[in-house]
Amino acid sequence: MTVFSILDLCPIVDGGTAKDALDSTRMMAKQAEDHGFTRFWLAEHHGMAGIASAATSLVIAEAGHATSTIRIGSGGIMLPNHSPLVIAEQFGTLEALFPGRVDLGLGRAPGTDMNTARALRRDLEAGANRFPDDILELQHFLGDAKEGMLVAVPGAGSHVPLWILGSSVYSAHLAAALGLPYAFASHFAPDMLMQALEIYRGKFRPSAQLEAPYVIAATMGVMADTDHEAEYLFTTVQQSFVNMRRNARGKMPKPVESMDGIWSDMERVAVEHTLQHAVVGGPESAGRKMQDFIDTTQANEIMISMPIHAIEARLRSVEHFGKLRTELSKGKGKAA
Repeated sequence: MTVFSILDLCPIVDGGTAKDALDSTRMMAKQAEDHGFTRFWLAEHHGMAGIASAATSLVIAEAGHATSTIRIGSGGIMLPNHSPLVIAEQFGTLEALFPGRVDLGLGRAPGTDMNTARALRRDLEAGANRFPDDILELQHFLGDAKEGMLVAVPGAGSHVPLWILGSSVYSAHLAAALGLPYAFASHFAPDMLMQALEIYRGKFRPSAQLEAPYVIAATMGVMADTDHEAEYLFTTVQQSFVNMRRNARGKMPKPVESMDGIWSDMERVAVEHTLQHAVVGGPESAGRKMQDFIDTTQANEIMISMPIHAIEARLRSVEHFGKLRTELSKGKGKAA
């Protein structure tokens, strides 16, 4: 059965503030819990005017305080930016605050530009090369404490589950070798999705944490009452990707009636390719797109990112996807 979860970037929208973004994230977490989603994850980004989740552990705690049952966690923490001990302490603290609800998704990218990475005082190349060893060290700190070993407090004995995040076959090989669950960033990196999933499933080695492969496939998602409204709301993320290509990042833009005149033909082709797995539409068309994505990936779980400017429309989209999950479950038994 395929379950649904949410990836939230705590977006700072055009006309809004970081406080508004944090307030909206709390509302999104509660809405996700109320409508049957399995997880609510936040991602680490730095130096970006449109994202307020740089202090990721703090924002995860806010989502935890706003909810009571949904799993919360990172999608992900960019481990090359941090000491494994510090992350063990942070997530050990989260586990102490929200027992049995915390996930620790780990990425190898810096989640920022080179200048910001230098300000974080991290050697990016060395950090990326150390990524597998840092994961093992992190597992060590989150495992049972042994006499004479360095101890993470809180952290030791918490056994917070680790996830490998990725957008390439490298991450698939690593997740398989370590026997960890795997989340693929197909919401913005579609090209290697199927190859990575085949590698992960084919080479998976059972571990103390996980006996069999477990896959999350990510998608951008915008649902509304009608196709037209959903497509209108989706212009926000289309503009955002155009701006990223132009290195003109800013706050999350307001939707527009048409992208004509905003993007060039080349930009349109590139953005549409990047967002090819997006599930956008009213209940019927979004339902077909989601079922196709589930059938194609055979994912255990779908992680949905909802790049919608207005929080009211974002909350409504969560509600729609919650209903869609129920309908797919009744119709084909592949979502629950």
